[in-house]
Amino acid sequence: MSHAALVGLISDTHGLLRPEAVSALSGCGLIIHAGDVGDPAILERLEALAPVVAVRGNIDTGAWASGLPETAVAEAGSFRMYVLHDVKQLAINPAAEGFSMVVSGHSHKAGRSERDGVVYVNPGSAGPRRFRLPVTLARLDLRTSPARVEFVELG
Repeated sequence: MSHAALVGLISDTHGLLRPEAVSALSGCGLIIHAGDVGDPAILERLEALAPVVAVRGNIDTGAWASGLPETAVAEAGSFRMYVLHDVKQLAINPAAEGFSMVVSGHSHKAGRSERDGVVYVNPGSAGPRRFRLPVTLARLDLRTSPARVEFVELG
């Protein structure tokens, strides 16, 4: 159980952890990586900043990734988050199970939406630029009510 007031949300690093991502995440009490990590060294570098909850993405196939779960639950105080890589594979009812938020990646498109009182956040892709999408991550501020999601453009 973490009492993090600021939670870093990052996804789709694909083996690249930008210096801007590290500085955007410093000061976070918890970091969530929603998959497509690409390199275990990224999780080690994030662990140096704060505790990390990470899930496996579709490119995370090496032996190192076998320890990463497909889904995870992250908690910051009473705020419960369900984490998975591809939101299209969501197999639970997050509202019924008491989750405040679902964090996912995969599409590389940053976004926030709300359904049945549950906030769905995709921090976007923080790794190598793909297509013409911006390179982003997100920070979740639990000091406000409702919690605020701030997207940070990198590079």
